[in-house]
Amino acid sequence: MPESHDDSDRSSRYAAEVDALPTRSIGEHQRRSRRSVLTGGAAIAAGALGWRWIQTQPVDDRIPAVLRAGHGVNEAIWSAGFRPDHLAPTYDFSQSSPLRVNGRHGIESEIDVDQWRLDVRSSDGATIGTHQLDDLRALPRHQMTIKHKCVEGWSQITTWAGARFSDFAEQYADQTGHRYVALVTPDRGYYAGLDMATMMHPQTLLAYEMEDGQPLDRQHGAPLRLATPLKYGIKQLKRIGSITFTDTEPDDYWAERGYDFYAGL
Repeated sequence: MPESHDDSDRSSRYAAEVDALPTRSIGEHQRRSRRSVLTGGAAIAAGALGWRWIQTQPVDDRIPAVLRAGHGVNEAIWSAGFRPDHLAPTYDFSQSSPLRVNGRHGIESEIDVDQWRLDVRSSDGATIGTHQLDDLRALPRHQMTIKHKCVEGWSQITTWAGARFSDFAEQYADQTGHRYVALVTPDRGYYAGLDMATMMHPQTLLAYEMEDGQPLDRQHGAPLRLATPLKYGIKQLKRIGSITFTDTEPDDYWAERGYDFYAGL
């Protein structure tokens, strides 16, 4: 079929535009290619040397001290921006689903919920209180549908219900001036430390229920777990066995394995 007049005009305009484009000689193209290769090679070499240097640095909690120092800078920035009156987003219950099970450290064994007890300790390690689940249920019940976020990169909207830690801590008002709270499972297989500001936030719960008011099951931390939208899931300890108030940064399972202690969102 003969080329139409419009097609001929379009072809002519395209040819003119191509002719108007700047050209580069073969020599210039080769020089630019060599420069790119050299620049890329230098960047790779610098990265390799930098990583090798990092690996020669003293170790702090299982990672090079320079990386641990970086975690410290991040913690200072995040904690400086923390606002106790700021609430994390909440969602409609219709958007919620039971949280996927991820991580079983400290909850591998069976547990008799009726025999479970929560010990509260002062900074010197002395037990200053022991509680049963009914003690938590006697406090005002709060439910929240929030986004649970994991350091692995996934998130999920889920629902928790329980007592605010701040309500629970009223009976230990002389202890809440400490900087940290340490949480440990009954078997001591998992432990996490959190800053007091996060613990006293109104969206930090000692949760004993999940979707539709159902009691926590074993995989989700029965009978009591921490739930908060302010921290990654690694901080939200399942099956709490003891709570300790302290001014010393507590031992933290994942901070000892290379993660930052603060783990804030």
